[in-house]
Amino acid sequence: MPATPRTVRADERITPVALDVTDRAAIAQLVTIATDTDLLINNAGAAAFAAALDADPDGLAWEFAVNFTGLYDMIRAFTPVLVENKGTLVNVLTLLAYALAPPMAGYSASKAAAHSLTLALRPALTRAGVSVHGVYPGGIDTDMLAGVDAPKAAPRAVADAICDGLAAGDQNTYPDPTSAHMGELWNRDPQAFTAAFATMGA
Repeated sequence: MPATPRTVRADERITPVALDVTDRAAIAQLVTIATDTDLLINNAGAAAFAAALDADPDGLAWEFAVNFTGLYDMIRAFTPVLVENKGTLVNVLTLLAYALAPPMAGYSASKAAAHSLTLALRPALTRAGVSVHGVYPGGIDTDMLAGVDAPKAAPRAVADAICDGLAAGDQNTYPDPTSAHMGELWNRDPQAFTAAFATMGA
């Protein structure tokens, strides 16, 4: 999310609001404003870029606070609104929710937890009339990956692919060429998928 709502492109359909997903009081306040929400896309992400045994504990805690706990708090807060409006929940996860990338141990672990949460919540929310979708991109050309030498998809292309996936009713969306290829590999051969990420950064 932009650092300030003023950086959001002006559009009469948009009411930009600053939000820290690690602030439960701020989330609760947002729910009182956005009472007509019928689509919630959890897209916040944080990465500290460290191997498992080298990670700073505070950095690891920050990754989990944003990538897992913040996502969970958003879902808990907005579930009554989504149920009332028969809405849609989208969790933007990552290919690394399926397999560890050694240089991004905390990020991978926190996103794996968010993936598991998505699976755990899907049955109950679906019964309540809320459709639940997971998005598993590869690299996206955002500030988080600035300076990282890897294939990156344009944010607009990923956003468009998410919308296309929702329109098609896909539970899981792989929104860029890298994720489409790797998602097919994951579904066909999980061991090969895991091996492909195990040497990352080696």
